[in-house]
Amino acid sequence: QVQLVESGGGLVQPGGSLRLSCAASGSIFRLNAMGWYRQAPGKERELVVLISRDGTTNYADSVKGRFIISRDNAKNTVYLQMNTLKPEDTAVYYCNAHIATSYFASGYYWGQGTQVTVSS
Repeated sequence: QVQLVESGGGLVQPGGSLRLSCAASGSIFRLNAMGWYRQAPGKERELVVLISRDGTTNYADSVKGRFIISRDNAKNTVYLQMNTLKPEDTAVYYCNAHIATSYFASGYYWGQGTQVTVSS
């Protein structure tokens, strides 16, 4: 079994910052690409940013220059530093990872989500 556990969400004022973390645990043979998605009320889940195992990143245009993704492969953890937050960043943020559980088996896993609310 594999688990992704997110932390770091909360309430912040516009212009503020938050840092999200997502730790993977369980039967991990190899942790491949990781990413963050978000879902605002009444909207579909959307990609925020992806990071490959070697550190290549792909940001949504809406967060470029404000959000920074990083990962620590030794800790099986991915981080999302969110700066200059806007009310439209309010959403539940989900961690996603492509994980190989053996040489022959792999799949995509989701965290439980963490709420980020940007409001004055």
